[in-house]
Amino acid sequence: MAAGMGIEEAAQKLLAPTAGDFDVALLDDIINVAYSPVDPNRAIANKALMALQESPDAWTKADAILERAQNPQSRFFGLQVLDDAIRTRWKVLPAEQRDGIKNYVVGKVITVSSNEDVAKKERVFLSKLNLTLVQILKQEWPHNWPTFIPDLVGSSKTSEVLCENNMQILKLLSEEVFDFSRDQMVTQKVKTMKESLNSEFAAIYHLCEFILEHSQRPSLLKVTLQTLQRFLTWIPLGFIFSTNLVDTLLNKFFPEQQFRNDTLDCLTEIGSLSDLEPEYDPLFRKLFSGFLARLGSIFSPETNLVQPFENGSEEDCIFIQRLALFLSGFLKAHLKALETPDTQQSLITGLFYLVRVSEVDDVEIFRICLEAWHMLAHDLYQTENEIKARPGGNSVLNLGGNGSSNGAASRKYMYGPVLTGVRQVMIAKMAKPEEVLIVEDENGDIVRETTKDTDVIAQYKTMRETLVYLTHLNCDDTESIMLSKLTGQVDGTEWSWNNLNTLCWAIGSISGAMTEDEEKRFLVTVIKDLLGMCEQKRGKDNKAVIASNIMYVVGQYPRFLKAHWKFLKTVVNKLFEFMHEVHPGVQDMACDTFLKIATKCKRKFVTLQTDERVPFIAELVETMPTIVSDLEPHQIQAFYEAVGTMMSDKGPAVSVDRGELLKKLMTMPNRRWQEIMEGAKSNVESLVEPSIVKEIIKILKTNNKTCGAIGSIYAQQLQTFFMDLLNVYRVYSERISSTIAQQGPGATQLSLVRTMRSAKKEVLRLLIVFIQKSGPPEADPQAVAQGFIPPVLDPILGDYQRNIPNARDPEVLVLFTTVVEKLKSHVLSEVPKIMAAVFECTLQMITVNFEDFPEHRIRFFEFIRAINTHCFQALFNIP
Repeated sequence: MAAGMGIEEAAQKLLAPTAGDFDVALLDDIINVAYSPVDPNRAIANKALMALQESPDAWTKADAILERAQNPQSRFFGLQVLDDAIRTRWKVLPAEQRDGIKNYVVGKVITVSSNEDVAKKERVFLSKLNLTLVQILKQEWPHNWPTFIPDLVGSSKTSEVLCENNMQILKLLSEEVFDFSRDQMVTQKVKTMKESLNSEFAAIYHLCEFILEHSQRPSLLKVTLQTLQRFLTWIPLGFIFSTNLVDTLLNKFFPEQQFRNDTLDCLTEIGSLSDLEPEYDPLFRKLFSGFLARLGSIFSPETNLVQPFENGSEEDCIFIQRLALFLSGFLKAHLKALETPDTQQSLITGLFYLVRVSEVDDVEIFRICLEAWHMLAHDLYQTENEIKARPGGNSVLNLGGNGSSNGAASRKYMYGPVLTGVRQVMIAKMAKPEEVLIVEDENGDIVRETTKDTDVIAQYKTMRETLVYLTHLNCDDTESIMLSKLTGQVDGTEWSWNNLNTLCWAIGSISGAMTEDEEKRFLVTVIKDLLGMCEQKRGKDNKAVIASNIMYVVGQYPRFLKAHWKFLKTVVNKLFEFMHEVHPGVQDMACDTFLKIATKCKRKFVTLQTDERVPFIAELVETMPTIVSDLEPHQIQAFYEAVGTMMSDKGPAVSVDRGELLKKLMTMPNRRWQEIMEGAKSNVESLVEPSIVKEIIKILKTNNKTCGAIGSIYAQQLQTFFMDLLNVYRVYSERISSTIAQQGPGATQLSLVRTMRSAKKEVLRLLIVFIQKSGPPEADPQAVAQGFIPPVLDPILGDYQRNIPNARDPEVLVLFTTVVEKLKSHVLSEVPKIMAAVFECTLQMITVNFEDFPEHRIRFFEFIRAINTHCFQALFNIP
């Protein structure tokens, strides 16, 4: 920067229009400041650069910047300015200026790329320059620059160094036209460029062929293979199969390690071509067999790749990933074509290679392989099902000689050894199901999972489907592998948290794939072994891992549990033991599993079982205080939901007094509620103590979960504290209103006010759930409309109407929407009062603008729709 010149002055000088040469040295100085992380004037310099870049004639300075700049960042800035002009101003520039930019960029590319030393030194700059040239091509080619391809091909034969860069340009052009064009160019322009590239591809292909045949320059050969790979997705098939391209790739370049990965990319593109005419099948069979012959000289299908992948070079790891892509893509596209007597052995060999690749410890590689295994397992399963569905398809002896049935059997037999390997991999790598809450963290500790990994959940679903198909195809093999791995866990030879987890997740995933007899034999062994391990293993972490797996497995097999009461009872009692285990996640999972089993097997708990004195639920409610003594509030609520779910069964075989059981079930929360109400009688201020408000919220949540699970019989419980409930709502409403009156609207953010509002919302949610679940005989619509609705109008509607907008709860609108939808004509007489309380005040809230109170907007329109649908005539009675 000139002596004595400050950054602001330099910036102004840079931006000032001048008739003379642009001051490139000054730009260098300002860019130095802009790219210095510690310079205090960095922001001013960046602002000046942005202003220069946005000026309409900035592009006219690009040549001076590119020629004279000493700072590499200045040259990139010059190219960026030029790119902006090409993308946004090209069509409005005069033709001579467009030609000037085009000729300058082409000349600059040739100058830099013709000299090997300069090209190496300026590699990054040359890459950016190539992109600028491609931006011009997108504007000009083919209509205004029809000779581009012939010129490029012609110049490529004059110098290998120049040819190497020309290949980079062709690669970029193919990517821009065929991969990235959708969002950047109009459809007609893309179509024209594709047609032109297709029509001139013969010249490009012959250039590639010439290079691959004659060049000895490794870097040129590599970039030619990379460029060819970009073309293979769209070129006419004749260039692939009517030339010696495939032989050249397989026999000349694939054996050479330095070209192997780029060659494999080309072969993957060819092998993944699908939906072609059957006439091409022999060519694909020849390609596959030839590839396996070459691959066999590198490693055999018996080679364990786990250690080589873990300890290999980056190139080796890339090769394994590319091999996964090739085999997976080829098999998905041409599986049926390879199922011929001549290529059957090659197909099986290729699948064994894919099994070996599937074993390596890499998530992305495994996902690539998983797609192919899912496709194969589904295809074989579907074929077998189609055969079984045909007349005589299930005949044991098949005396009719059904050819297609024999074909399906022989096909399954042909793949048998491979599928055994696939089962081994699937079981060893099974992803974690959503229900499992206990994981190993990065420190090797067993902890409760805090967030759901959606990728892992999606992978589990795909793996589960694959393993279910594989189990249907050969149940005995799946069972044998699983029990063998379980033995390794029990005797300690293969014991690890990961091995046990993946095994148990796999066992749980195949629920329903076995017959009942097979399932019984299998599960009895599994659960007994797991329970035995839980007793024998020492250490809290070990026990937590085994406990989580027991809970997951038993939760997955409700059919087995329903058929074996003693086993079900043992499992549930074990869950009750786990509810006292304070290791993170164990109690949560025990409660979740208990709820899952209660949902699937509820009748077993409310009917008298063999050798039992009373139904299980009768004993359960008696011992509940002990069972839940170590649980957190949210876990207790899940427990109540599970018991409520059991009691929701109203079938004729149910042999319990549901009303009496409900009374016993709610003893603990009701007792605590009564204690709080007794305290409030002597001192109403006790209700607004923060600890008491939180207690009330817990009790209401417990009631809410119970009501949602048990159904209409909950009316008996609600009657016991209904008026107290409304009084609590009224007290909190009045206290919130008085606090806001004294301290202003900001009082809604006070801790106590927010807690009281939470309690009010829990009251509303309980009433919403009760109305939703109401029904005969315990909660007849007319009885609910007469007994429960009139008392709630004043404390709830009056509070809503009188409060400031920020203190109005949208749950009020949800409650009365539910009332109208559920009780319909039974509340016709109350609709005018409801409308009078909520209509005008809510309308004022949502008509100030279209952004405030989004929740109220949705609920208000749902409320109006409910009235319009179910109580339309009440609208005529509104005063």
